[in-house]
Amino acid sequence: MTSVLPNFLPALHETIEQVRAQPVPTARKTLLQPLIDAIQSRVTLGQRVALHFICTHNSRRSQFAQVWAHTAATYYTIPVQCYSGGIEVTAFHPFAVAAIRRNGFEVPERPGENPSYAVCLSDDLPPITAYSKRYDSPNYCPSPFVAVMTCSHVDDHCPVVLGADLRIPVYYEDPGAYDDSPERDARYDERSLDIARELFYVFSHIQPSH
Repeated sequence: MTSVLPNFLPALHETIEQVRAQPVPTARKTLLQPLIDAIQSRVTLGQRVALHFICTHNSRRSQFAQVWAHTAATYYTIPVQCYSGGIEVTAFHPFAVAAIRRNGFEVPERPGENPSYAVCLSDDLPPITAYSKRYDSPNYCPSPFVAVMTCSHVDDHCPVVLGADLRIPVYYEDPGAYDDSPERDARYDERSLDIARELFYVFSHIQPSH
C-alpha cells in the first residue's frame, strides 16, 4: 500500500527502510496473521484500535513492540493507539533504551529507578511516552484493547487479561539472557529489529478505511 511519510529522524528513517526490505519468514507470517486480521477488522468498521503489548516486566520486548508498532502505524497512517505493560513493574531497561537509540530514535536521559522516557521519532510529532507499568494500571489503556502477549511466561501466568476483547500470542526471545555477554548489544539490536520488521509487515497489510 502507499504510505504518506512523516518527517522521521534521518537515522530512524534509514532503519525503517532497512527493516521494510527484509523478508519475514513464512512461519512468522502465519503467526502474525491474527494480529493483521484484528487490526483490519476494527479499521474497516471504523472502531477504535488499541494494541496493548504485554510481557512480564514491561522492560524489553513489550517496550520494543509498543515503540515499533506506534512507528509503523505512523508510517502507514493507520489510526492505532499503542500501549505496553507487564504483570510486574521494573523499568524500561537501559540496554533496551540504548538499542532503540542505536536504531535511530532520540531518547533523552531521565533520572530515577523507573524513569518516563520521551522516545522521539520525528521533530514534527509528539514523542512516545515509555516507562514500566502494570498492564492494568488505572487510567492508562482504556478498554477494550487487543492484548498482544510478547512472551510465553506472561501468557502462561496471566490467564485473564482484564479489558482485552482479544488476546494474541506473538512471542519473542528475551535479549536479557545476554545482559552479561559480549554479544549483548548485538542481541538487543537483533531483537528490536526483529520486532520492527514484523510490525512493519503487519501494518503494511492494513488497508485504510474509506
